[in-house]
Amino acid sequence: AMEMEARGDLRSILPQLPVVLRGGALFWPAAAQEQLRALSLGPDVSRVTSGDVLADALSDLRQALALRALPARAAEGYALFFDDLLSRAHARDWFSDVLPRLARLLLRLPALLEGHYAGARAATGLRLLGSQDAGFVLLGQELAAALLACALFCLFPTAGRGEARLPAINFDALFSALTNNARQSQEHKVRCIAHYFERVTASTPAGFVSFERKVLPRGSLSGDVTYPDSDAWMKSSVPLCPFRVISSGLIEDEEEEALEVDFANKYLGGGALSRGCVQEEIRFMINPELIVGMLFMASMEDNEAIEIVGAERFSQYMGYGSSFRFVGDYLDTKPLDAMGRRKTRIVAIDALDCPTKLQYETSGLLREVNKAFVGFLDQSKHQFDVKPFQDSNSKDNHPSVNSVDCIGVSTGNWGCGAFGGNPEIKSMIQWLAASQAHRPFVNYYTFEDGSLRRLEEVIQWVLRHGWTVGELWHMIVEYSSQRLKRETFDGFLTWLLPEDNANNDADYMCE
Repeated sequence: AMEMEARGDLRSILPQLPVVLRGGALFWPAAAQEQLRALSLGPDVSRVTSGDVLADALSDLRQALALRALPARAAEGYALFFDDLLSRAHARDWFSDVLPRLARLLLRLPALLEGHYAGARAATGLRLLGSQDAGFVLLGQELAAALLACALFCLFPTAGRGEARLPAINFDALFSALTNNARQSQEHKVRCIAHYFERVTASTPAGFVSFERKVLPRGSLSGDVTYPDSDAWMKSSVPLCPFRVISSGLIEDEEEEALEVDFANKYLGGGALSRGCVQEEIRFMINPELIVGMLFMASMEDNEAIEIVGAERFSQYMGYGSSFRFVGDYLDTKPLDAMGRRKTRIVAIDALDCPTKLQYETSGLLREVNKAFVGFLDQSKHQFDVKPFQDSNSKDNHPSVNSVDCIGVSTGNWGCGAFGGNPEIKSMIQWLAASQAHRPFVNYYTFEDGSLRRLEEVIQWVLRHGWTVGELWHMIVEYSSQRLKRETFDGFLTWLLPEDNANNDADYMCE
């Protein structure tokens, strides 16, 4: 039993968990255990029949865990959601059915964690993954649900998370943001989350989800790919991969198996648990298991990305930003892989925020291309057999390109909305990174961005001329330096295409 005490993975995450370790076993503190038991027996015992009373119960639970009472705004948010926004019948189901089941799931958290550590090799155990700490965590979906129930009940300790560069994980800010005439999109974010809890308490999902911190080492380690400089990109003779421009549709509806890009914040999840409601936040609402990564993944530095495999989708939605709406149940039919994970691979990469001039400086271009590169690199393949930046002329440099498990990249205008990036440059940078990482294709969703109307034409022209990664990188650097010196005011796509290839711009004027 004592070996639990000795586990480094458990020791690293324990301060972030609401349970305690004693005599080699995990427990809820007695007062919290007692309150959870009352909640698990339903409203006849717990007397929790409204959002108002639920907020009080959560405050009591937090006090039993030596946490401060629930913030007043959050308490108002829980009351508003369960008492006003949900229909009477729907709320009745929650109090008679869903909440007691969530309390029973929470009572099983210590046992689920013990089972996880008994089954997990140290290399895949739940632990804190700090900056530059490359590693992999594999969690059962049931344990993920129990951890999310802790977040819904606001039971995670908050002390020390800021110092550890961890994002907030409790749902108090999500519910606080419902009050004071909030946007309707905020209510619909909470509806997605509520729907997830209804689904997992009705039938326990049995798959797995993995969370990997990917790091491109700064120094040279034998055999590892290291953080390339501009010169390395310039010299790359890797051919550019096929690139498909898709003007309608969404990354999460991708038909082909692909690595789907999350336009992330350096703090995983961004504003998902507060007021945010754009690409990353929406993905976290419809695939709530992604939120679990916020518990133990420290913020990303320039040479890091986070890849999450197996997160199940539970909700249908429409709209974007303030028009976002939950529109009902979604049944995820993605097949499972050998590890029991759904074949949904999501990679979180954070773009430069409001880069203005920096995005045209070589340091800015390099930061973005390397960020995408670490995200797109398949660490398992590149560890030893492929050195993408060395001797790229040799034939055996592509050992994995034709293998079935090398999947393409599905992406779009990364860092071009609130972050203010240039979509023409960003599309090219992601093409370079995917090609250099030996990905077989890029599917690029333009979301009908006007500046990308010539993207297809430019892609075809570049592919026809058989450019390498190095040649395209050279052109982007050249263009950017002209842009900085105010020698050109054209967009990259217009600048790159020779005049006679412009297919008479008048055609565009009438579109």
